[in-house]
Amino acid sequence: MLARARPCERPVSSYLYKAGRGTYQRRFSSAPKTPGPAASSSELPPPRLDYRSISENVISKSLNALNRKAAIPHDTVASVARFYTESNRISKELNAKRNARSVVGERIRQSKDDQERDEAKVEASRLKIEVKDLETNLHVVETHCLKLALTIPNDTHLSSPLGPETSANLISTHHHGSELLPADPKRDHVRIAEHFDLLNLKAGSTVTGTSWYFLMNEAALLEMALTNYALSIAIQNGFTPITTPDVVRSDMALRCGFQPRDDTDPPVTHMYHITPTHHASPELVLSGTSEIPLGGMFANKVFGSLKLPLKVVGVGHAFRAEAGARSADTRGLYRVHQFTKVELFAVAEENKSEVMMEEILAVQKSILDGLALPYKVLDMPSEELGAAAYRKYDIEVWMPGRGTWGEVSSLSNCTDYQSRRLHIRYRPEGASADSSLTRLPFAHTLNGTAAAIPRLIVALLENGAMFDEAGQLTGLKLPSALRPFWIYAQGRDIVQWDDA
Repeated sequence: MLARARPCERPVSSYLYKAGRGTYQRRFSSAPKTPGPAASSSELPPPRLDYRSISENVISKSLNALNRKAAIPHDTVASVARFYTESNRISKELNAKRNARSVVGERIRQSKDDQERDEAKVEASRLKIEVKDLETNLHVVETHCLKLALTIPNDTHLSSPLGPETSANLISTHHHGSELLPADPKRDHVRIAEHFDLLNLKAGSTVTGTSWYFLMNEAALLEMALTNYALSIAIQNGFTPITTPDVVRSDMALRCGFQPRDDTDPPVTHMYHITPTHHASPELVLSGTSEIPLGGMFANKVFGSLKLPLKVVGVGHAFRAEAGARSADTRGLYRVHQFTKVELFAVAEENKSEVMMEEILAVQKSILDGLALPYKVLDMPSEELGAAAYRKYDIEVWMPGRGTWGEVSSLSNCTDYQSRRLHIRYRPEGASADSSLTRLPFAHTLNGTAAAIPRLIVALLENGAMFDEAGQLTGLKLPSALRPFWIYAQGRDIVQWDDA
């Protein structure tokens, strides 16, 4: 793992960052409130970013942002370094002026000579103005520094390949001893679902819109069985089950690094925003992944190192308002606006997150092995990492009806990117309980998909469809691992269990 410099963790302590607006408000400000969602920010302190590391590594961090295709100006990192240097200069001058003002105040209190006292008062008035001006300048500089620094992506693991999605490194393949089924349009999951009355896209479009759907009959039962199956594997591996809210503050999503946009000009958000009902209502969004509320559970907390790692598995819904032209990827259940998702999340010590990443990967592989689906594990390249991930694995399953591999799981080690924004710290073994928070290290966070339900349904339908000699659909063969979680419906008998 890359060595990480000991951070300089001076935050913009007097100001509260209002996510989504790029503005700041003094905690103690008495300025009149303006209309709008006043509570758009969370209750958390401002992010505590590592400005010193940014300033000392301008070239490497600028190159890293370029390699990741981060949508930021090329001089962003250098600008942060300049603002950081300027803020340090102003802070030193401000402290000197404050000290001088204290000395003059003491002279005024002790002076017995009227002329000397009057001269000291004049000097005190001048220093008061200078201090106020420096405080204003410091606020402006710190505001710009934080606003720019928040756009800089995480560092990248040395083993991560550079380039677009096609540059991914293949880590392993898993066929379970059988050959891949050949690509075959007869195995298209939409065709199979329509034949067995498993999916109603037309009604979904009528009720909500394109890419919304109704799961029916065995497909509805399959969603519940897959959810409980994935939960059972995670719980067996020490993950605590949690159900998460589907609505989060927009600030929480931003702090987790979840701010997906498309490549249009201007870019369009992929998140659903909830219209406030009152000017004081929080600015809320539908959660793009349960990683966001799971991360928020640990926000602004300090954990003893003996309690780490913390491992939870969340069940929630993911909402993606993804734009773009209709294509094979948007056909049926492969890319939809809402889906049930079982998410693995962990909080670990900074020197143990890479081990935790492999542990989570083992859980993901165990889930897919039980489903007997052919899959491959990829080490994703720089342009696919997003803002938060230090390293990312994707797992793709063979989908013969689509004629290609399809992503069903991802796994990201976000190191301290999220914890610096969410204030998740830990106390190393041996550290005193009254240690200053500024000296405690930030934890590392990781997240991985245990089950993205619609895509697993796609894979199971396309790999499990059974045909007679005339090429007619006769039923579905499902993995026996799901059998303990299955609810039997009367009057239909299309499922056959694969007990091999």
